[in-house]
Amino acid sequence: MDAFPETMIAIDPAAPGGPEVLQPVERPVPRPGPSEFLIRVEAAGVNRPDVMQRLGFYPPPPGAPTIPGLEVAGTIAGGDRDGERVCALVAGGGYAQYCVAPEGQCLPVPAGFSMVEAAALPETFFTVWTNLFQRGGAKAGDSVLVHGGTSGIGTTAILLGRAFGLTIIVTAGSADKCARALEIGAAHAIDYKAQDFVAEVKRITDGAGVTIVLDMVGGDYVPRNLACLAEDGRHVSIAAQRGASVEIPIWDVMRKRLTLTGSTLRARSVGFKAALADELRRHVWPHLESGRIRPAIDATFPLDKAADAHRRMEAGDHVGKIVLTIG
Repeated sequence: MDAFPETMIAIDPAAPGGPEVLQPVERPVPRPGPSEFLIRVEAAGVNRPDVMQRLGFYPPPPGAPTIPGLEVAGTIAGGDRDGERVCALVAGGGYAQYCVAPEGQCLPVPAGFSMVEAAALPETFFTVWTNLFQRGGAKAGDSVLVHGGTSGIGTTAILLGRAFGLTIIVTAGSADKCARALEIGAAHAIDYKAQDFVAEVKRITDGAGVTIVLDMVGGDYVPRNLACLAEDGRHVSIAAQRGASVEIPIWDVMRKRLTLTGSTLRARSVGFKAALADELRRHVWPHLESGRIRPAIDATFPLDKAADAHRRMEAGDHVGKIVLTIG
């Protein structure tokens, strides 16, 4: 480690607040522990949990850095694999020139991918894979309703769904966003501001309903989601933007034999995330290497403009991933 600088530039707000708290500061370069890599960060993905952390609603898990950022791409610094191009899922620390990542959570940068594209992969691909395919049991031929179809999660669900033979129906908040979702590969896109998504799902599926709902909205959407499900359908919750409390029509759950599940990823063990990374390497990375899947990039911002990146996300106009570039 002696060959590396002692300090680095990072975004590490002293207190919660608006985007303006995301100012560059000097911090010590982190030191990797056993089975960890130090990564020279070239790009870092921006995700909604980063916004929640900035606002004070989503504190880092014990032992994680206070520096936000859940996914990075760059090169390994030091050791036998010095210079190797990797992207990684991390529990924090991505908005910085250097970041520590567990070895098992690092994946190779796919051939032909820029560092910006690689940084757009880990958080949403880990999340969609574990929730839609593991917990939701998605398989070829299934139909899936995905809310927030032009978000990072939504566009990733479209891309993975198309690659694995799913019919992806999304909701989005404008005709333009619906058009972009269809371009990315959604089979159907519903403008939830102009249409009743429950009625539209029933129309699209000839009244049968969808196999799975991937929901990041929560609140009053949940009973409406359940109305969209086919018999033996699965409802998978990954966020609750409209509220964490909800009334469930339990007779509908019983009558249609529905399964309600969900998960969070950040606080899961290193072992769980390493196993998830291994599944992605085996099942998803070949699609990336072949060029069949390419992440949708909305915009990039330099690290010192992280505040503008958060403003872009909070405005809700983005389609795909927002990424920070780090010199």
